[in-house]
Amino acid sequence: MREPIGRDARLALDLALTIRHDGDGGVTDDLTDPAGLTAWVRAHPELLPASRDRAGKEGFTAGAAQLTAVRELRAAVRALFARAVRPGEPSPADAARLIPVSEAVRRLNEAAARTPTVPVLDWPEDAGPALRRQPAHGSADLTAALAHAAIAFLTGPDRDRLRACHAPRCVRYFLKEHPRQEWCEPSCGNRARVARHHRRHRAAA
Repeated sequence: MREPIGRDARLALDLALTIRHDGDGGVTDDLTDPAGLTAWVRAHPELLPASRDRAGKEGFTAGAAQLTAVRELRAAVRALFARAVRPGEPSPADAARLIPVSEAVRRLNEAAARTPTVPVLDWPEDAGPALRRQPAHGSADLTAALAHAAIAFLTGPDRDRLRACHAPRCVRYFLKEHPRQEWCEPSCGNRARVARHHRRHRAAA
């Protein structure tokens, strides 16, 4: 049975998956320039709700410094994903360029600290009281918002479902949705089965 993916897990995964296979055997990066980051953030309006104007139009435009900060944070997230999937192998895209775990943790914690938060009580009529946190001054720093989501995911129950896909050409991480799932998508499963078939025939020959 498919388990729902929480907001934090979705954001953390989506950040990691801005590095992906390009369909031709290579790897592509969606965050190579500020325009790429701008498009990615605008596709995730829950990240920076304060960046939208009153008419609901897109208001965020990335700069070079933000791009560098988000790319550094992404490297930290992928390094910690690689640790989280142990004893399994990390994504092939990370195998040769992982930063040390201690450096990844430092980057994540420093980014999370860029936006102080305050506790806020929610107590609707039909439910019990709940705690949520919101930025102290009403606006969130982009890397802080991403770091908060990554920390919540890595310390939450969804982390145990995290896997690296090892189908040919795939570099994705995914959340395992059922016990027999081996790949992130059916298309990856098809490629893996075809590759196994060819290996068996070569061995037999």
